[in-house]
Amino acid sequence: MRHSLTLAATVLLGLAACAPADSATPAQVSPQAVVVDVRTPAEYAEGHLEGAVLIDFNSGDVARAIPELDEHAQYLVYCRSGNRAGQTVDLMKAAGITNVQNLGSLAEAAEATGLPIVR
Repeated sequence: MRHSLTLAATVLLGLAACAPADSATPAQVSPQAVVVDVRTPAEYAEGHLEGAVLIDFNSGDVARAIPELDEHAQYLVYCRSGNRAGQTVDLMKAAGITNVQNLGSLAEAAEATGLPIVR
């Protein structure tokens, strides 16, 4: 069964070579967009975008989470450098999720979306 994740979701799903997001193109963040942080829980705890869902790439959580994602939702993905986010975007697209964007690093994602970094 596919579950739609939203920014208001209280469930946290625990998610290394693509270029980071094009900083010249701001992300269009709809109210239903799902912001996904694919860093480790420790990295997430140091600071993350407000409302971001954690899906730790290094632990294999991305592969486990993708079949449960709503293929029609908008996903904005970031990590430390854009590397894990790029790999995640590739995996999501291979699974048929097409409305997905690599935002690059945390700082780049904050700039692109206008969302605050919370600690």
